[in-house]
Amino acid sequence: MWESTGSAVKALDALPSLAAAGTLVWAVARPRATVRQRLGRLARPVAVCATLSLITSFALPKGGPGSGWKLAEAAFLLVLLAVVTRWSPLRELKAVLPLTALAVTLWPLTLVAGESFLESVGIATFWLLPVAAAVAVGAYPRRQEVRRRSAVAEARSAQRLQLSRDLHDFVAHDISGIVVQAQAARFVAATDVAQAMLALERIEKAGLSALAAMDRTVQMLHGPETPTTEPLPDLSQLPSLIEDFTSAGATEAHLDLPAGVAEMLSREAGSAAYRIVVEALTNIRRHAPGASRATVVFMPTATTVEIRVTNGRDARPAPTRRRASRGGLGLPALTEHAQALGGTLSAGPHGDGGWQLTAALPATLPKGAPR
Repeated sequence: MWESTGSAVKALDALPSLAAAGTLVWAVARPRATVRQRLGRLARPVAVCATLSLITSFALPKGGPGSGWKLAEAAFLLVLLAVVTRWSPLRELKAVLPLTALAVTLWPLTLVAGESFLESVGIATFWLLPVAAAVAVGAYPRRQEVRRRSAVAEARSAQRLQLSRDLHDFVAHDISGIVVQAQAARFVAATDVAQAMLALERIEKAGLSALAAMDRTVQMLHGPETPTTEPLPDLSQLPSLIEDFTSAGATEAHLDLPAGVAEMLSREAGSAAYRIVVEALTNIRRHAPGASRATVVFMPTATTVEIRVTNGRDARPAPTRRRASRGGLGLPALTEHAQALGGTLSAGPHGDGGWQLTAALPATLPKGAPR
């Protein structure tokens, strides 16, 4: 009878090891496409194996120091713990990790007798080291995966923000010009065919410019393997921008750009200055199409370049247009961009019903310039 009981105890001692090994085989002995899915569902089977380990360690008669099943059982549990740490959802990991750690750290205590409390604590602490190692083996690639996904999400967010800025700054500017020209052509088509033809030419030019901007956007969407090679817009393109703005509507724009200002701004700051002027002119075209005059002034100082875009009061009622939106993202986005570069941007009423946008961007004096 003693031999029969001993055999049963040994069989029960082997049960957690066999369960852990079977769980591991069940997870990996699948087609490669489904292995990862099964690895993510190991938390509950591992919790069952850890519970069996605790039960056989403390509820059954001691099998003596010669039992090797417990050592194999601890090894399997450590492997499963690393796999669970790597692949299981966090909410399931929080439940199974303490249970498995207890099963691995406490099993040696059943094999020793007469040890003091401090010695038992020392033994359990020693077996915490492989538990920590298994968790680290699983946590490191998990952390790397989280960081990779975070980097991808940040890159996508930055790309979406850049695309929205490009679409707003350039496409919206050109589309606004098309709307203004179409409205002007509608009024003069019956009386002045030459002016109507001129408006149509400007519509064509603005439409081609908008298409070019959308082409650049599509190139950015294609990813890093097909980067756009077109340089960022800078202050050298402002004269043509002012000319196109004046020819497209009733508002006459004037540019005051002192020599050497472009050299004072970095490439990023120069592009930001161009975008700021585009946004200001687009807002004038949308909200004050009857303003007689708009001025764009660059005022350099020792450390900054101040940009002021000012327009007078709209002298006539605006033509019927589509319902105004609740506001775009142009000024808030440009304000954040200017602040990121170390500058400022603000806009508000000015003079007798006019409006003024003021921006200050960091600059450096050219070499040899007087201070």
